[in-house]
Amino acid sequence: MPAQRSQKADRPADSADGPRPVATASGPRAATGPRAAAGLRADAGLRADAGLRADAGLRADAGLRADARHNRDRILEAARQAFTTQGIDVPLTAVARRAGVGAATLYRHFPTRASLVTETFAEQLDTCVAVLDEALEDPDPWRGFRTVVEKVCSMQAADRGFTEAFLSRFPDALDHDRARARAEDGLALLIRRAQDAGQLRADFDLSDMTLLFLANCGVGGGAGQAAQAASRRLVGFFLQSFRAGNTEPLPPPAPLGLDQLPQPPPRR
Repeated sequence: MPAQRSQKADRPADSADGPRPVATASGPRAATGPRAAAGLRADAGLRADAGLRADAGLRADAGLRADARHNRDRILEAARQAFTTQGIDVPLTAVARRAGVGAATLYRHFPTRASLVTETFAEQLDTCVAVLDEALEDPDPWRGFRTVVEKVCSMQAADRGFTEAFLSRFPDALDHDRARARAEDGLALLIRRAQDAGQLRADFDLSDMTLLFLANCGVGGGAGQAAQAASRRLVGFFLQSFRAGNTEPLPPPAPLGLDQLPQPPPRR
């Protein structure tokens, strides 16, 4: 009869580092004992310290980001006010003073005049695109055309800087140029729809939109507090002359695009 093996012989010997884990059906069982408990406590402490450090770092970063956002918002608001009253060629140092920040802070957020101008009027440009999209969906082509003319001209009369921003070309402002190109494409389609419906005179040209915007810009800049009323009156005259019933021939269209307003001087 073979000798009965002791249960002790089946267990692996403990190492000098402490008891070895015992295999179970669900996998190795964690070691127990004073050393294991100390290890768990140390690991938990390291994780807690790391969490505290990470949390403190996140709070510090969030504070910096909030401060930077605050400065950026102040710069944009100051730029909007300055561009509205003085045009987009106002010195950027004047914008920084109005915002209560140093010139270095302004240039850190907006390295070029173009980047500041396009960001300042991004909302208005988006509004123009939205107005154009809605007009193209209007089942009445003339109403869609008239709505675009009235709303864009109203925005011009309210904000001188927007007109210059919309019509000026900034070589390093690709998003701005794409938005204006999209606007030109949309206006061309809007014009074609109204002409095909027999509601807009057949000789109306896309360049005539630029003439309208330029004329409205002059009214807005010279009429002072009466700018909105003067703009509405001017637009009313234009819209009546645009109707298809007017058959008196016009001189040839001027070779103008939305990017052909004289550029502001490169002041910093």
